[in-house]
Amino acid sequence: MPYDSEVGSAPDVCVIGAGIAGLACARRLAATGVRVVVLDKGRRPGGRASTRGEGARAFDHGAQYLTARDPRFLHEVETWRRAGIAAEWTGRIGVLRAGSVLPGASETRRYVGKPSMSTIARHLARGLDVRCGVRVEHLERDSNGWRLDVGGGMRAGPFPRVLVTASAPQAAELIGRAAPLIAARLRTVCVRPCWTLMVEFERPLQLELDGAFVHESELAWIAREASKPERGAGERWVLHATADWSDAHLEADAEFVVRELTDALARAVAAPIPAVTQAIAHRWRFATPETALPELFLYDADLGLGVCGDALGGPRVEGAWLSGTTLAEAVSRRSAASERSALRHG
Repeated sequence: MPYDSEVGSAPDVCVIGAGIAGLACARRLAATGVRVVVLDKGRRPGGRASTRGEGARAFDHGAQYLTARDPRFLHEVETWRRAGIAAEWTGRIGVLRAGSVLPGASETRRYVGKPSMSTIARHLARGLDVRCGVRVEHLERDSNGWRLDVGGGMRAGPFPRVLVTASAPQAAELIGRAAPLIAARLRTVCVRPCWTLMVEFERPLQLELDGAFVHESELAWIAREASKPERGAGERWVLHATADWSDAHLEADAEFVVRELTDALARAVAAPIPAVTQAIAHRWRFATPETALPELFLYDADLGLGVCGDALGGPRVEGAWLSGTTLAEAVSRRSAASERSALRHG
């Protein structure tokens, strides 16, 4: 159960969402001595940087890999690599168009969690107070701070500051009445869905690539799981549908998605595909911001309310991490400035 105003003292900051942005934000806050709790509706931390299953049945069904361009994130990825929880993915990556294979950009360095993408989230969550299975339904502010409705007639808080890391539509809905200006800014972001198919074949797929950006297809991306470092053996593939196809079939049932995307793979490789031994469809309703906002975060210091995530930092793991980290730094700076001012006038 989250913190209750009647039992003990609440943390200084509540972060809503335990994806990469939320975990990066909470870690940076905690490093500066801020007491922070992270609430997430999922069963475990990670958000879209997650893995379904384990070992020879594991699929990275959200973020497929990460790239690093910003010096700060390059340094972070290097610490992950040295800690043994990330490694470079040297698989054969290219472009696939109706059976024709074209090489990809050879200078792009791609990294993955080891032995799964969810390892990165678990690493970021280590040592933090992360409470999963908590769905924040409503928040409101009174003279004591922010109070959160978390279902079942239960409340959490009060918290002096709340930082929301949900997708832009979900964040706008949650904070709409409390912070209409921030909500209005978030509503300008279009976030597209993605249907994902996790499929295992009884024998190898005849394709000279381990990952491919697919053109002229219902598919946008495909990846061979076993080509990534320390993955279990087996012919497991993750297929991501295009945003347009996912939008058009957003409410389709899983059986339809499995059939249609399996057929799309056969057309993309222009060859019969092996027999399927398992197939699981997963819908990411809010997968990718079409165009991210230019700001890295939004924060109202007077309200003690902020928003971060890939809708601000950019639709990549790097963007989410930078957004969460810079919001935490802004909150810490302003909190320290307020304390210094209070001391001067005390």
